Formats: sequence, C-alpha cells, structure tokens
Amino acid sequence: MWFKWISSYPIFLTELNKNPVEGFSAGLIDDNDLYRWEVLIIGPPDTLYEGGVFKAHLTFPKDYPLRPPKMKFITEIWHPNVDKNGDVCISILHEPGEDKYGYEKPEERWLPIHTVETIMISVISMLADPNGDSPANVDAAKEWREDRHGEFKRKVARCVRKSQETAFE
Repeated sequence: MWFKWISSYPIFLTELNKNPVEGFSAGLIDDNDLYRWEVLIIGPPDTLYEGGVFKAHLTFPKDYPLRPPKMKFITEIWHPNVDKNGDVCISILHEPGEDKYGYEKPEERWLPIHTVETIMISVISMLADPNGDSPANVDAAKEWREDRHGEFKRKVARCVRKSQETAFE
C-alpha cells in the first residue's frame, strides 16, 4: 500500500498546487520524507482566528490511507478541539470504525477517501465552529462556553498576534 501512496504523491501535490483550496497551503517538511507535511492555515474570515497564520504538521502512517494522519499545531493556538500540546482532535482524524464511546458514527471518522484537502477543510470548519461537547482542551472549551467574548477571545487574539509575528520564521 505504501507504494501506491508514494507513487500518487506527486500527482496529489500537483493537483493541490493547480487548484489551491482557500485558507491553507501544504507541502513536505523534508523532500526526502513523504510522510511528514507542513501546512499553513489562514484563520477563517469572520472568526476569532481571522488573520492568524497557523503552522501545523501532518504525519502520515505507513499504512495511509487505511489509517488517518496525525495533525499537530506548531503555532500556539487556543481552541477547544486542540489540546495544549497542539494535537488536533476531530472526528475525521479518528481511527476508522466504531467509536467505543458511542459518540461518533463510523462515517464521521476516518475513511480512506479523505485527502489533505478534506482534512484541511474540516480543520478550517473546526476553527469557525468548535465542538465544545467533545473537547481536547477542557479549559478552552469551558471558556468558549462561558466567556466566549471575554477571556476566550483575549487568548485567541494573543495567539493570532503571535502567529502573525512568527509565521515565516
């Protein structure tokens, strides 16, 4: 299966470059490692994250596309669905199959048809509309529910400013 992934990579990247999706760009961290990508996500308009430039890494497993990649923000971000270490927690990146907690339907979890594009669209949607019912960062979720326009907004604004200052380091 890895051969299929490696042989299709140039086609996939060419397609992304020909038809870019608004809000992010992606590429290899190291040209010699097809399994580690860096993405730049532009904070979506009309959200608290607007104007932010957030770096993240996608790390693909050797048996991709049967299993999902892991995504980790490198730029500090305050969000209910991103843990304090930067790991993204959304359904599309959860292992395929039944959810042992019964929270997610199998079709909401990883499917081999997903691409970097569908992952990034989901992450951009997550920034615009956090899921406070299933948080990876309980403190951020509590602030988002109880003080969205106060402390939560201040922390996000600080992250946006910091992301702008460090975007191209």
